[in-house]
Amino acid sequence: MQAVILAAGVSRRLRPLTDNTPKCLLNIGGKNLLHRTIENVIDNGISDFIFVTGYLENMIKEYMDNNFPGLKKTFITNPGYEVNNNSYSLWMTKDYIKEDMLLLDSDILFDKKIITKLLESRHENCLAVNFTKDLDQEQIKVILNNENKVLEIGKEISIAESAGESIGIEKFSPYYMKELFSILDRKITKENIINEFYEASFQEIIDNGDSGNSIYAEDVSMFGCMEIDTVSDYEKAQNILI
Repeated sequence: MQAVILAAGVSRRLRPLTDNTPKCLLNIGGKNLLHRTIENVIDNGISDFIFVTGYLENMIKEYMDNNFPGLKKTFITNPGYEVNNNSYSLWMTKDYIKEDMLLLDSDILFDKKIITKLLESRHENCLAVNFTKDLDQEQIKVILNNENKVLEIGKEISIAESAGESIGIEKFSPYYMKELFSILDRKITKENIINEFYEASFQEIIDNGDSGNSIYAEDVSMFGCMEIDTVSDYEKAQNILI
């Protein structure tokens, strides 16, 4: 199992906190987000990491070398981090993914048992969902069938029909990633769609109807989790122990 951590973005909504520090290195309760994420992944038996970096990437590389020197880690530079989105960062890992993978955004404060639940899922392809009706337009939402199979995913879907928020942690098989990378390759190299969330390509796979590449939601609402997007999020996170 490989862990892919996307950490290329500028995080403008967190300025001035991110003027001189990448978001993933912001401290929360004595440890930064990246350190917490790495520990959570390692505690679940995964030690092969792929990082996609961009903004202030040398700070991230130096931190990893100093704090996790023995870890197997590959760094990929996203040179267009100012103008592209996380789908582009994910696409850049296409030549490095060789087995099942865990995909994580780098701006999440979360309980390590969320990863455990994904790894223990009977579904090859699944994502962590906070099942809740307390939703807004900015969240990545999911609509599910009665077996928790994902029918729709994205920011623009109906809040009333949504089961909850996809928090940005997913588990995928190599078979799934082969199709996903094919879609991303077409979009980026032929259609020049570079500023898109990767969930849009998840939706294309869903719409293609390949039952072997169905994605299922794992309910993680019993575990602590929050995304750090704004200064108010950061301040709130200081009072949450996960």
